[in-house]
Formats: sequence, structure tokens, C-alpha cells
Amino acid sequence: QVQLVESGGGLVQPGGSLRLSCAASGLTFSTSVMRWYRQAPGKQREWVAGITGNGGPNGAEFYADSVKGRFTISRDNTKSTTYLQMGSLKPEDTAVYYCKTNVGFKDYWGQGTQVTVSS
Repeated sequence: QVQLVESGGGLVQPGGSLRLSCAASGLTFSTSVMRWYRQAPGKQREWVAGITGNGGPNGAEFYADSVKGRFTISRDNTKSTTYLQMGSLKPEDTAVYYCKTNVGFKDYWGQGTQVTVSS
């Protein structure tokens, strides 16, 4: 059974940094595409970043325009974990952050981790 567990959220001041983690199990992680999404209060869930899985240590990275240059997605296949390093955080980055993958044409989501950017 595929499971995704996010961690690393919290309260941070504007301009600060956080690193989110998403630990995966029940899938062939190294070849799985991993994605981060976020949902702010009263808004629809939006895609943030993605990283492909090619079986090697790295993958191709993709970012939403709103986070390009500030966020970095990465993966550690030895730990079946994907990361989202967030920098230069803004109040508008406040949201619940989710990781997602797809196995056998079915989407799997984690439970989410809250990120609050406020002074």
C-alpha cells in the first residue's frame, strides 16, 4: 500500500527558509514522479513543483512560476524521500503543503503539513 508522509512545516518569518520532507513507502520510489502541491485557505489546491524518477539519484525538476528561483525540489532514493527546500518565503506561501505520486493510474496524497509565513 502506497503511503506518503510529509513533515517539516511550521511558522517562519517572511524571508525565511524551511525544508519539507515527504517519506514514501509501498512503491518503487526511484522511478516514481513526485510532486508537491499546496492549498491556501479559501483557495484551490495548486501544483508547486515536480521531479521525475529515472532510477538514478537525480531527476528533472519543474516549478510553478510563483516559486521558481525560491524553491528547490530534490529526492533521495536511498531514503525514498523527496524534499522541498523553500527560501525567501512570503506570506502568500502560507498553505498546507502536500506531496503526491501516481501508481498504476491512481493518485496518492500525503496528509499535508502546514506552512505559515508571518511576522
